[in-house]
Amino acid sequence: MKKIGIIMGSASDLPVVKKAIDTLKSFGVPTEVHIFSAHRTPVEARDFALSARENGFGAIIAAAGMAAHLAGAIAANTTLPVIGIPCKSSNLDGLDALLSTVMMPSGIPVATVAIDGATNAALLAIQILAVEDKTLADKLDEKRRADADAVLAKDREVASEFND
Repeated sequence: MKKIGIIMGSASDLPVVKKAIDTLKSFGVPTEVHIFSAHRTPVEARDFALSARENGFGAIIAAAGMAAHLAGAIAANTTLPVIGIPCKSSNLDGLDALLSTVMMPSGIPVATVAIDGATNAALLAIQILAVEDKTLADKLDEKRRADADAVLAKDREVASEFND
């Protein structure tokens, strides 16, 4: 199975990124996590991206706040799928990070999830791997069924309390 790389711009992004790590691990997806800054460690970020395919990665999740150029810097150096997580910060509630992550120039795509949307970033990475991995596809189907069952159970609970 291919690995998923998770890169965060600083250690302050770890509380958000932890949700992606936990989700990937719950599906049994090998995960490698690093802190590389697009601005403070650009050489290391570039080197990681350039060698990611040959090092067994199937996709990369990049999380950063504020200027949030990390996902774009990673995507500029690999043709693997890159998923950006814009992280909320005290500046502009993460809108700056969202816009920096989502507004990529033509030819350098970055899939972008919601601000602090680490769980969805992990699920999207799993879906990418599941294109060629039936075991992961089956696990995703099971999760969707379990999620639907949980909503329907809450529906029954609320309906029994409030409906005549």
